[in-house]
Amino acid sequence: MHQPYYKNLLTQEAQLPWVRLHGVKDYLDMVRILEGYPAIHQTFNLVPSLIEQIEDYAENKVKDKYFELSLKPADKLSVTEKELILKTFFHINKEKVIALFPRYYELYLRRSRNKEFSTQDYLDLQAWFNLAWIDASFRQDIPELASLVHKARFFTEEDKQVILKKHLEILSNIIPGYKKSIDSGQIEVSISPSYHPILPLLYSTNAAKEANPKTVLPNIKFAYPQDAKTQVGDAVKFYKERFKVKPQGMWPSEESVSEHILSFFIESGINWIVTDEGILFKSLKKKKRDTKLLYQPYLLKRKEGDLNIVFRDRNLSDLIGFTYHGWKAESAANDFMKHLGNIAKEFEGEDLLVSVAMDGENAWEYYSNDGSDFLNLLYSRISESKLVKAVTISEYLKMHPAKKQIKRLAAGSWIHGEFGKWIGNPYKLKAWEWLALAREELEQIIKGDKRLALSDKLKLAWKQIYICEGSDWFWWYGEEPEGNFDRLFRTHLSNFYTIINKEIPEYLKSPLHPDKK
Repeated sequence: MHQPYYKNLLTQEAQLPWVRLHGVKDYLDMVRILEGYPAIHQTFNLVPSLIEQIEDYAENKVKDKYFELSLKPADKLSVTEKELILKTFFHINKEKVIALFPRYYELYLRRSRNKEFSTQDYLDLQAWFNLAWIDASFRQDIPELASLVHKARFFTEEDKQVILKKHLEILSNIIPGYKKSIDSGQIEVSISPSYHPILPLLYSTNAAKEANPKTVLPNIKFAYPQDAKTQVGDAVKFYKERFKVKPQGMWPSEESVSEHILSFFIESGINWIVTDEGILFKSLKKKKRDTKLLYQPYLLKRKEGDLNIVFRDRNLSDLIGFTYHGWKAESAANDFMKHLGNIAKEFEGEDLLVSVAMDGENAWEYYSNDGSDFLNLLYSRISESKLVKAVTISEYLKMHPAKKQIKRLAAGSWIHGEFGKWIGNPYKLKAWEWLALAREELEQIIKGDKRLALSDKLKLAWKQIYICEGSDWFWWYGEEPEGNFDRLFRTHLSNFYTIINKEIPEYLKSPLHPDKK
């Protein structure tokens, strides 16, 4: 479960609403559904930057302009605000969500045909955008929401306030919900580095060459191993404060790993990490996929200590993440169980660990009923199966300690076993160079006066740099049509210069993409 850091540290405003919207759609229901299936033990991963932003909403510490835009009386909306609503309040799956609700779909068609909206149209759109994003189970089980779904149109300002109040209630229950399931023993929650950086690239952007020798590197090398170490260590500390126990596992951001960063996990007390099967075969210098090697944990025995590593079955993970949403729920669940049955048959009599690791939020928007039908059927099939037992990673390692070792872990991520998604094209390279220049400013300040490193202003500057090291800005550079992440990255980096009382560089004042406004 991950979202980029959207909040502007200087204005306390969330630039985009995705933490809130995914928060009411994806996080709480994913753990609550398990209450009906006690035999299913599952591992969830929560990124600290996501948890922090969820807490900001629960504690009223963030301004969400889309929340405020939703809350504003429809008859008081300005022309500019109406334009923004028409542009953004249909940002949800048309076929699997909007089309389910006749009034919402009617408004969608009205917008598509450039027809004029009445005040009531705007009010209904404000209501439906926020109501539709709430998970189907909550819309059904919370009486006030079920009533509004049934009402369907002619919403009042009071109706709208009920919906938005429920948003905040659901958000406030997410972290307690996970803690409850941790305490019951049904789930394990692992962690990622604090602000979701690509750790090997923080260690050194030269790591991109190790993963793919053809990668083009930035003109200014970024190499701050201490930042990678801090992002890991701070995440462990953050986790302990929230869940009152030490995390056993870490999901390196985007399953990005290299030999150089292993000591950071070990020294922070992490017992296991997860990455993609492609990294296993690269590490073992195997050119072909070999499931005999895949379905087991491995031990990374290093001078700093021992670290377990598991490798996900990419095929099974991708079936859930990218394929099954186009199938009927029963067919998808049956197909998944067939694959597990085939694996069991192939390795009859052996104990296997089949790891399925995937994005915990984006897939479900493309499923009917937000994935609930599929998950209920799948959990039911697994619960009844005599071949399969659903366990957390730590449970498995306790029962079956890793026997095989990997002498050197290859560098790479879940995407093509390399880092090309975050470095290489001209825009991504320029972003790394901007970050390197900003990071050097921080080094110079600390060298000039070490006492400043302990000041509140410098603490905020450090946090801002760590946020800028996040993976998402680099992921989207050169690939995002609307330029939102370019604006976010430049805002964060500009704020850094403001925090340290330096003039904001001119290059941060206009889009990196010249055609993006």
